[in-house]
Amino acid sequence: MASKEDHVVPSDTKAPATSTESTHGSDANPDSVPVSKEVKGTWRSYLWDTFDKSPEERHFLAKLDAVILTLASLGYFIKHLDQVNISSAFVSGMKEDMDLYGNQLNYMTLYWTVGYVIGEIPSNMLLTRVRPSIWIPACEVTWSVLTILLTQCSNATQIYVLRFFIGLAESGFYPGMQYVIGSWYRRDELAKRSCIFHACGSVGSMFSGYLMAAVYRLDGHHGYHGWQWLFIINTVISLPIAAVGFFLMPDVPDVTRAFWLTDAEKELARTRMRHEGRAGRGRGGSYNRATFKKIFTSWHVYALSLLYIFFNNGIGYGGQPAFQLWLKSEGYGVAAVNSLPSIASAVTVFFTLIYAWSSDSVLRGARWPPVVLAGAVHIVLNASLAAWDIPLGWKWACYVLGLMGGGVSGLMFAWAHEICSDNNEERAFVVASMNEMSFVVQAWLPLIIWQQVEAPRYRKGFITMVFLNVGEIGMALLIRFLHHREIAQKARNVSVDA
Repeated sequence: MASKEDHVVPSDTKAPATSTESTHGSDANPDSVPVSKEVKGTWRSYLWDTFDKSPEERHFLAKLDAVILTLASLGYFIKHLDQVNISSAFVSGMKEDMDLYGNQLNYMTLYWTVGYVIGEIPSNMLLTRVRPSIWIPACEVTWSVLTILLTQCSNATQIYVLRFFIGLAESGFYPGMQYVIGSWYRRDELAKRSCIFHACGSVGSMFSGYLMAAVYRLDGHHGYHGWQWLFIINTVISLPIAAVGFFLMPDVPDVTRAFWLTDAEKELARTRMRHEGRAGRGRGGSYNRATFKKIFTSWHVYALSLLYIFFNNGIGYGGQPAFQLWLKSEGYGVAAVNSLPSIASAVTVFFTLIYAWSSDSVLRGARWPPVVLAGAVHIVLNASLAAWDIPLGWKWACYVLGLMGGGVSGLMFAWAHEICSDNNEERAFVVASMNEMSFVVQAWLPLIIWQQVEAPRYRKGFITMVFLNVGEIGMALLIRFLHHREIAQKARNVSVDA
């Protein structure tokens, strides 16, 4: 007979977890603290999901948030900072200093993307066998060191090589941390943490512009150009953050050895995941023929990956600094070109938090409505920029709001964790596949539709994004239908077994 945990309730029909009745399994430590059941809570849970839980569980989650969210957010901040700094450097003197007047920026993005694509799935598969506290910080140290080596490049080819290996090192971080977050948090907690984590990428983009505007004043100091100082300071910021991860990263509940968690809290973490129906490490799973058959005969990997392909390629201008280059074409100086686009990143952070709170609380776990809303808004924005000859004020609005849908990335990964809850290996694989396959497309699509020589208009790019936004909406609705159908089938199987 199937257990209660085998029946995963659809994420958009379940209320937040709030009561404090103990629900220990038979193998639980008797000293473990109560695990909240999932029942309708008070208004306080709409502000923050721990307010209606037991004091013990609330204390555990406070510690978990303080460490995991800090490590994830700071790590993604430095990762995104090191990822986008090439664009900030490019528009701040590197283009002229290295005579990069062709499509070299496209190829710098391409080589980074190729490295990123190659590493993602193997890295997440490795995380189901190697401790995240070792693997993820090691990746951070590697890309931080490689970033400072960009200061020594004298031609585009050398940058291509380094960008490939930086992408390879960075490939394990975002899907890896999404996997770790999905291993600790329950359904009513997951979207907020995933989205807070993702929002720090936008903060990294904001900071890159401010940092470039500030370090440009160092132009000529010690023989380095201003854009070279950007890479140096990136590494100085990144290395200490990476080093802390070796000591504080808690791994996943089944193998955690975090010194800052008590034995009772470690058991609580495992019990919470059992009641969530989310399989963990050390329960007999492995990457064998049966596992791969389950993965590739299910709709999960295909539909979720396609959703993320539409999303990730329908936002962000293919890695091109479109807003910056438009500002530059309008005659703005280096400081303005680097600082004004940070407004768009701030807007992204604001909407990311709205998506997270509304999905976990107001929408009671539904992930698809914010995805559909963001896609619809982006259709309007990108169609306007494709037309190009629009009022100046509206063009500013289109660029400022142009990344507002980026925050739904966290919701998509939260959705994937819930859909793939019953198999740890599938969950790790699908999360990595979503990110990887989107970058497989991103490796070649910008070379066609986001060519540097067509800046700042990019007509082909904006038109293509409209169709990608339509695809994002369609896939979100299809996944909702398939997930509900799967849940209904599981419910029927439970009834038959009973």
